[in-house]
Amino acid sequence: MKTGPSARASTGTPQSPGSSTDGEESTVELLGGLDIETTADIEVPDRLIDQVIGQDRARDVVLKAAQQRRHVMMIGTPGTGKSMLAKAMSQLLPREELRDVLVSHNPNDGNRPTIRTVPAGEGQAIIEQHRVEARKRGQLRTMVMWLVLVAILAYAFLVAGEPLLGVLAAVVVFYIFRVSGRTQRASVPKILVSNADRHVAPFEDATGAHAGALLGDVRHDPYQSGGLATPSHDRVEAGAIHKASNGVLFVDEINTLGVRSQQKLMTAIQEGEFSITGQSEQSSGAMVKTDPVPTDFVMIAAGNMDAMGNMHPALRSRIKGYGYEVYMDDTIEDTPETRRKYARFVAQEVENDGRLPHFEADAVAEIVLEARRRAGRKGHLTLAFRNLGGLVRVAGDIARDEGAPVTTRAHVLAAKRRARSIEQQLADEYIERRKDYDLSLVEGSVVGRVNGLAVMGEDSGIVLPVIAEVTQSQGAGGVIATGGLQEVATEAVQNVSAVVKKYASVDLDEMDVHVQFVGAGAGGVDGDSASVTVATAVVSALEAIPVDQSVAMTGSLSVRGDVLPVGGVTYKIEAAAKAGLETIVIPAANEQDVLVESEYRDRVRIVPVSHISEVLDVALVDAVEKESLLDRLSSYAPGPGRDRNRGPGPTPAPQ
Repeated sequence: MKTGPSARASTGTPQSPGSSTDGEESTVELLGGLDIETTADIEVPDRLIDQVIGQDRARDVVLKAAQQRRHVMMIGTPGTGKSMLAKAMSQLLPREELRDVLVSHNPNDGNRPTIRTVPAGEGQAIIEQHRVEARKRGQLRTMVMWLVLVAILAYAFLVAGEPLLGVLAAVVVFYIFRVSGRTQRASVPKILVSNADRHVAPFEDATGAHAGALLGDVRHDPYQSGGLATPSHDRVEAGAIHKASNGVLFVDEINTLGVRSQQKLMTAIQEGEFSITGQSEQSSGAMVKTDPVPTDFVMIAAGNMDAMGNMHPALRSRIKGYGYEVYMDDTIEDTPETRRKYARFVAQEVENDGRLPHFEADAVAEIVLEARRRAGRKGHLTLAFRNLGGLVRVAGDIARDEGAPVTTRAHVLAAKRRARSIEQQLADEYIERRKDYDLSLVEGSVVGRVNGLAVMGEDSGIVLPVIAEVTQSQGAGGVIATGGLQEVATEAVQNVSAVVKKYASVDLDEMDVHVQFVGAGAGGVDGDSASVTVATAVVSALEAIPVDQSVAMTGSLSVRGDVLPVGGVTYKIEAAAKAGLETIVIPAANEQDVLVESEYRDRVRIVPVSHISEVLDVALVDAVEKESLLDRLSSYAPGPGRDRNRGPGPTPAPQ
């Protein structure tokens, strides 16, 4: 297996990969032949679309969609580049089509503000022109008002001799002028959408936006009487759909939008314009409604697989009928070319952050190794760049805190320890607590007890013991499993019962088989990767043959006894090593997926198996009963020439 880099080189051009003296890949090899000192030697493309790595299909779709102004829906794992592709599209759309949107007072209906569009950059000039004119009229009106007030007061005091009546008359006149000034203020339009300073097409991220932020709103006016009310057009606020006009509207987790918002969003897409009105109880309500505002945007909707199920079918039909759907890849083939791109990715993260020291070649090579581990597939690299970028930033922060001029491999290794996920931290604490209470057995032998391996979250392994006990049944026998099993796990236990009935020397119809998942936690057990563990525990209990407690295992089990591949094998092996276990049994099909950290590699022995008979041979302690059991199983084990990991069909995907 490949581990850390062992050499470093000095220029910035691709070269033929060299070989290291210890048989492991050198730094130059891990960087795909890229010979550099630091990431400062790597050129970062200016366009975002050229910075996208690994999503070639999605990249091609975005290029076509930008050219043809089509909508796009991207579905895939979080952190694989959906938002980056959406921003990249905004750079590809032409800027010359951008316009400013002005909203003005409607003298015929104050609750129906008018909308006007002008070329980008002209909106502010129009506003200034109206302000100058309003200011001149205001100055003239103020001068006239003071002349009238002085004349009224002079007449009242000097001629009529009625000072009180004069003061009252002056107040009335002042109020009349004040109310008329409101009409004067209403003559100045408001810029609803300004594109004056944009060098690229607009990009609006409306992820999680409430109705007002998405569709526009009308602000509440606390002064609605007495001549102090704000003109209705001044209270109108544009939504993301209006700001994104002639640009890109990006909505991640599209299924989280309310049904009404999705319906109105569909209307905006279909009509190319959408009026603004009050959307909440804090707004002015439905009394104010503008003329239609342009919403000629390109929409990029994104989400996970469940987004399609909860998405409004008419909205999805609109996107699908007038655009593209693309599934984002999770991994990419590990080739020299892609490794060079991953080195560029590190350089991009350093440049975009602006505060991180550049990475040495050894540090970049360690990032590539981590991308291999997180892929979960031999010969592939992960495309979850958001999480990988987090590791880059943590490593850079550590280097900066130390005052280091560059980020080294030691900083990356420290970042991997510091940037552990919550699940990893919980798993480590869980293992330590089990040791305190003697819940973990790593030596000796016990009948019916097997150390299984499970995964918490996405990247954290944990040891999960399984205990089986067989008792005489008072009626029809069955398998009774406890530990919060989910649907898939329950079905896996049923498959185990079929295998055990086939191989057992006793009649299970007269027995109750109790299976307990020890310390499964509140979330219970999901998936079928513990079915090999359950089968081993049940067979041990039936045959009264002890299980070696220094052995841990994982794997799915077919009804014929074949051991099938599962997910998270690398993390499970590392968890077993942390717990002090010595031998790890894994499916033979997963052998290619093992990328264990060097600190754990020499602490465990990994045994790949293809059939339950091989599992029992490793896990059960030597005894006369074991030999008898294996003799019985030998007639069922797959013979030579047949793929021991599957039947004639394709290899199933990891569970």
